[in-house]
Amino acid sequence: MGNGKDHYYNKSKQEGYRSRAAYKLKQLDDELGLLFGGATVVDLGAAPGGWLQVAAEEANEHGKVVGVDFQRIDDLEDPKASVTTLRGDMTEADTREEIREVAGPSGVDVVLSDMAPNMTGEYSTDHARSVHLARMALDTAREVLVDGGHFAVKVFDGQDFEDFLADVEEEFAFTRVTSPDASRDSSSELYVVAKNFLNAPVEEGDTLAVEIVGEGDEGDGIAKVDGYTLFVADTEEGDTVDVEVTDVKPNFGFAEQV
Repeated sequence: MGNGKDHYYNKSKQEGYRSRAAYKLKQLDDELGLLFGGATVVDLGAAPGGWLQVAAEEANEHGKVVGVDFQRIDDLEDPKASVTTLRGDMTEADTREEIREVAGPSGVDVVLSDMAPNMTGEYSTDHARSVHLARMALDTAREVLVDGGHFAVKVFDGQDFEDFLADVEEEFAFTRVTSPDASRDSSSELYVVAKNFLNAPVEEGDTLAVEIVGEGDEGDGIAKVDGYTLFVADTEEGDTVDVEVTDVKPNFGFAEQV
């Protein structure tokens, strides 16, 4: 096996991509189907623009791509999609507000983040900073994604990784951790890919009155809250009951009578 870096670096030069990282996004998309025609995509930490190029190709002329970075991003040559770049700090609320404005009222279908911290060479510090950036990306995804939207984020492996992954899993129906072939062999970078965001209309601890409209496989009653399914133990179809929400998953939750 040759040096992967040279292969993808040379390939990016030949194929006109601004960075070898473009192939990481291509591989994530091929494997897990993140991008699609007509999508509105937000790319965090987008400079120099390799991911933007791939996102614009896949979103095509019906799509919209928004790139955000501290650094200036040179305009893409002849992008297939409508592309807007913002200079801003992802950790600031006004940058996220600007993203929402540019994305427009229909919201964002995909949030991507290939952000990496400025490396110190001190592993635990770099890992902690990487998780911090990944959490910023997750916060942005929570704010701007439509129901059913997708998320992909780079994060360095380490002690805080599992906690971060658990937080992502709470928000999405499907989560996968992967390391694309185009990542350097020596790298500790992982990509968390999460699909089908569900912004549940209830939170743990909420109390509300619900009508039981059906019965689940386990015999629990089923209530619907804005289209979201709540399973309520010891209830029957036709009951109207006061419940407390005890657990919230992306596609359904559980509640108990109070």
